[in-house]
Amino acid sequence: MKTSIILFLIIFINSGLSLKAQEQQIVPYTLADRDRAIRTEVKMEALESKVDAKFESVQKQIDQLSSLFYWGFGILISLFLFNLGYTIWDRRTALKPALDKAQAADYKSISLLSSLREYAQKHPDLAIF
Repeated sequence: MKTSIILFLIIFINSGLSLKAQEQQIVPYTLADRDRAIRTEVKMEALESKVDAKFESVQKQIDQLSSLFYWGFGILISLFLFNLGYTIWDRRTALKPALDKAQAADYKSISLLSSLREYAQKHPDLAIF
């Protein structure tokens, strides 16, 4: 029991001395260290301004590319719409003569049928119905 108390006191005294030694230790900070810190801050500010300028130039290039991107899509969409309009116009102009001929043929077939019916009334051998 006596040895454990002595051991406890030795440990307690050692821990107290080490804390006391840490409190009293002074970190030397000279004027040269202060000057170095100031120079480092100045260099960091210069580097920060250079990086900001670089990021601004990159952002400007991205903005230019995005505006070209929008212009390109606008041109492509307008070309697609023009092509669609031209196709519709071309189909209508190409079909107009065919529709006119079909209408004329329809009129001729109606007139032919009516004339055959009139003829069939005078000649019963031609009448089917």
